[in-house]
Amino acid sequence: MLINELAERTGVSARALRHYEDRGLLAPARNGSGYRVYAESDTARVAQIRAMLCAGLSTAVIRRYLDCARTGTHGTHGIRLDMCPDLRAELDALAARLDAQMAELRDTRGRLEMLTG
Repeated sequence: MLINELAERTGVSARALRHYEDRGLLAPARNGSGYRVYAESDTARVAQIRAMLCAGLSTAVIRRYLDCARTGTHGTHGIRLDMCPDLRAELDALAARLDAQMAELRDTRGRLEMLTG
């Protein structure tokens, strides 16, 4: 399928798909005219990329772990990834950083309320 068809199927812009290619996340073939040709499997791959981006992962991290992430079941919150231990550790570290940032924000908010209260 061509880029516009993949964009329509996935709800991702053609520009984003080209960006994913530039970042090494997608590797479409090229036809004789030089147009990008995507496989059916790229639909699931784009869903994986989107899920990982929405979870806060950078494209560099996604590139490192995308091949070990497999699409699992679709829950109420979208796609679920079955993943390798290294990706699980990366996600756990990201969650810990977010927890620390949230605690810091709560503390800052409390100090602000003390000043204005």
